[in-house]
Amino acid sequence: MSNSSSISQFLLLPFADTRQLQLLHFWFFLGIYLAALLGNGLIITTIAWHHHLHTPMYFFLLNLSLLDLGSISTTVPKAMANSFWDTTSISYTGCAAQVFLFVFFISAEYFLLTVMAYDRYVAICQPLHYGTLLGSRACAHMAAAAWASGFLDALLHTANTFSVPLCQGNAVGQFFCEIPHILKLSCSDTDYLREVRLIVFGACLVFVCFIFIVLSYVGIFRAVVRIPSEQGRHKAFSTCLPHLAVVSLFVSTIIFAYLKPSSISSPTLDLVASVLYSVVPPAVNSLIYSLRNQELKDGIRKMMALCYSEVINCLFYFAQKL
Repeated sequence: MSNSSSISQFLLLPFADTRQLQLLHFWFFLGIYLAALLGNGLIITTIAWHHHLHTPMYFFLLNLSLLDLGSISTTVPKAMANSFWDTTSISYTGCAAQVFLFVFFISAEYFLLTVMAYDRYVAICQPLHYGTLLGSRACAHMAAAAWASGFLDALLHTANTFSVPLCQGNAVGQFFCEIPHILKLSCSDTDYLREVRLIVFGACLVFVCFIFIVLSYVGIFRAVVRIPSEQGRHKAFSTCLPHLAVVSLFVSTIIFAYLKPSSISSPTLDLVASVLYSVVPPAVNSLIYSLRNQELKDGIRKMMALCYSEVINCLFYFAQKL
């Protein structure tokens, strides 16, 4: 038997047993990771580049892209490295850091999505008060509150999780360090009750935020259907549907991962579920927003055209010098 003081590393769950499948998983996750970097990077750069996109909605979207980059960078690179080098180990410190960063980014993202629901509610239901309720100072405070809440949540969960004595080995049944799987290594059921109480409190807070988002969209849809022009309704929906799709994807994948019936639970299904909520949303959120947002698409197109023009000018300049 071992305890947490003697554990120097944890063993993560591999994606495959054969070398060929491990390399296949490496290239698969490399493609997803590069797509996430490209998509979120384009959104961040475009919003920062174009002054006409310096509005509350795009400010929150920029923060969402930053959180998505942080979230997917916490889990995927380590999984890729393990698949490439045919190993499953992660150091004790690395595991604690991964737990902290993942909870931080996921929690902050959920709080930010709640703030973004409020932004859409005010923009559509109280447009005359939009500039007052969502001024630059108010937006900065709300974004900072989301980041700070995520930091505090991660700090509490990480400190509680790694204060629990571990006596059931060091094999984590997941491809990254996840709190429920670490708690399964505890010495007894009573050791992690403090962390379980914290998880229950966090779940209640998540539920309150979810109710707030639902009520916000009830008000939004009631206001949209009263808009007389079809063009006005389409414009209102085009700014709300991407956020609603991102929230739905985020919440549904987490619910499936943590609340699925134990009768259908298996290591393979748990692995798939964890990929669904930890990898898929950060990779596709940028695509969801860019598909429905004409302003963002135009901004990306202009920025790409400008970059292309600058590259051509540089090449032409160096060609003349030769």
